[in-house]
Amino acid sequence: MYFGKAKEPHKGGRIPPNQNATTKFPVLHAGNVPHYPDLSKWNLQLYGLVKNPKLLTFDDLLHYPQSSVTNDIHCVTGWSRLDNGWSGVKTKDIVKGIGIMPEAKYVLLHAEEGWTSNVSIEDFLAETSLLAHTHDGERLTPEHGYPLRAVMPHLYFWKSAKWLRGIQFLSNNHPGFWEKNGYHMNGDPWKEERFSFD
Repeated sequence: MYFGKAKEPHKGGRIPPNQNATTKFPVLHAGNVPHYPDLSKWNLQLYGLVKNPKLLTFDDLLHYPQSSVTNDIHCVTGWSRLDNGWSGVKTKDIVKGIGIMPEAKYVLLHAEEGWTSNVSIEDFLAETSLLAHTHDGERLTPEHGYPLRAVMPHLYFWKSAKWLRGIQFLSNNHPGFWEKNGYHMNGDPWKEERFSFD
């Protein structure tokens, strides 16, 4: 699928190699789209190699410091969408008080229907990493991860798990759903880490 070339000023600056800019927001996922008519049945678990595991409701999440950021996202399928506005909780804020153990080197993000995505703890806690509930001033739609999705714009966007339900801290790097199906364990778009053989 072709979304049109990026304008010349962006080349070499904001668009990684072999990506094309689009103003659309394509919907790509595996499995069904979860719907939450009642958010009282939703929660987010922080667990694994932590001293103080937490189980957060959506209301709990809204009591954390709220941050708004603008960034570019890059899909492994070849499109990039510039200047996305996100609001939510920075990952470095959500982990305050849980006591991450020194041996925790990786994070496995758990989403609905058993979907997972793996990242290093450095990528998860990067300054640009966010747990987002809002995109461009509107609550996320179900197709884009309502009520909460990860946003790690420095990695290919499959790493930014939709429909987030759990954040597990691990000592070893366990492959997530797409990584088990041939995608790269790291997913750096600037290095074109698309597939396991890249």
